[in-house]
Amino acid sequence: MTDQTDLFGKSPAQGSLFGPGDDRMQAPRQNSIPDPETVRLRLLSLLEKARSAEKMPWSERDARMWQTVFPNMAKWLPEDEAEQLRFEFAREMDRLKRVA
Repeated sequence: MTDQTDLFGKSPAQGSLFGPGDDRMQAPRQNSIPDPETVRLRLLSLLEKARSAEKMPWSERDARMWQTVFPNMAKWLPEDEAEQLRFEFAREMDRLKRVA
């Protein structure tokens, strides 16, 4: 949004908060590279939850989501560690599905 007037000579009711200029906020910047240690802790927590469960600890929808998200999160770890965590998580998910 700019501070220019429209075709009818009206200024916008509220200008943009972001953009160039001393009176504007800079758009927030996100760290696009996750911290491997944070990812590792989250994956190990999920794996431990699955291991300690006697039945599926997540709803069907959440279980499907974790089966997609877990392997993708593991991509931020060294390949051998990622493969091992993916394998262990898949094995636990298979076990929990058989119990259900």
